Amino acid sequence: MDNKLAMESRRSVLKKCALVTAGVAAASVGGRGSAPRAEAAPLVGGKGKAELPKARGPRLVIVGAGTSGLTIAKHAKRAYPKFDVVVVDRRDMYASCFTSNLWYDDLINLEFRANYSFLDAARNHKFVYFSATATGLDRAARRLYTNLGEIGYDFLVVAPGIDYDYGRIGVKEPEVEYALRTAYPGGFVMPTEHVTIRNKVHSFEGGIFVQSVPSGNYRCLPAPYERACMIASWFKRKSIKGKVLVLDANPDITIKAKGFHAAFDQLYKDIIEYKPSVEIKSVDVEKRLLKTEFTSYGFDDAAIYPGVRAGLLIEQMGLVDRQSPQKEARIDPYYYNVPGDEHVYVTGDARPMPYSKSANTANSEGAYVAKVLAARAQNKKIPWESPETLCYSMVNGSPTEAIAVDAHYAYDKKTKSFQFANVKLFEQRDHAMAEAYLEWARGLFRDMFA
Repeated sequence: MDNKLAMESRRSVLKKCALVTAGVAAASVGGRGSAPRAEAAPLVGGKGKAELPKARGPRLVIVGAGTSGLTIAKHAKRAYPKFDVVVVDRRDMYASCFTSNLWYDDLINLEFRANYSFLDAARNHKFVYFSATATGLDRAARRLYTNLGEIGYDFLVVAPGIDYDYGRIGVKEPEVEYALRTAYPGGFVMPTEHVTIRNKVHSFEGGIFVQSVPSGNYRCLPAPYERACMIASWFKRKSIKGKVLVLDANPDITIKAKGFHAAFDQLYKDIIEYKPSVEIKSVDVEKRLLKTEFTSYGFDDAAIYPGVRAGLLIEQMGLVDRQSPQKEARIDPYYYNVPGDEHVYVTGDARPMPYSKSANTANSEGAYVAKVLAARAQNKKIPWESPETLCYSMVNGSPTEAIAVDAHYAYDKKTKSFQFANVKLFEQRDHAMAEAYLEWARGLFRDMFA
């Protein structure tokens, strides 16, 4: 099916179907709050207790089996073997968001990023994997509610990841949001989005392919620029007469700017067109137009990244910071627990600290939070540790060449916020960096599953 016929088919479906927003369905975890109280009653839940093995020690329940949740499950058990760890996630299959861009240019196969089992992780790291949807929280009674029953906990970690915030690009109607989620997915939340984008790229016959970049602290700052490179690399190798139009809400590339600009200018001069400070105000799905205050951009196909917020369950559980523009959790910025409640923690991309929302950050942060949990289970204290953001970006597919950044964080008393510290940039693309990229990914997979 060519692009025009595919679009007509999508339009027909959208006109005939009763549409609902996919935001609630995408969220299965969340959290924020003050002192323990039953402010978040169960929203939807199975009756009675969840059918789980009897706890054989302090029960640590982790909601969300992403990079953060799986890292904490493994390292908490190692740091304090008495923990009885239960990981709750509604998914039954894992696929990484990191490295997904490489799949678009066939630099890796699907097995590289999706051949991992929660059951294997549970067996190897001695925790219980419980496939269910978290629906509510009673912090006073220390109960997590799921669609398969309630789970009592001694410690709870909520690691819900992100959801999209389409209001950031002027989309308020559920029909339009649904159309964007299905026809032009952002590619940073659900694994199925990556399948759709890859199919788009590989069936693209020419024209303009838009990759938008949001403002704020979105998931993986360099990823939209890396994706632009990988799509352009595919167009170049396959001699597709197409242009990748990068519409960036920011005044310049947010990170590794020198390396990306070099790739855009030297490798894809006639393929990638970069436009900074483009704030999308509305979207006309039917006409395939992205509108700003002063102009419009037409496209033949697109991956529209609207901006992010913390996973919706954070809000549903009563753990959200009402002052947070991205609806992130209100937690102690050093120890990740909800203020006044050392039994509930929020980690990963839903935490409010301005750390990169990326895999290595979540992994290093998770290892630290595991130490915090183990210490508190034994009435001990540990010093704060900065997460590490080690991030590779592939900019060339043939030959494979990558750039990278390695950074930590420190608290700035003047700005009263966390800032990058000890930043090391590697912006001269080379093949050795590309090889390091793949080995880095393998290392993360091993840490979570092997």
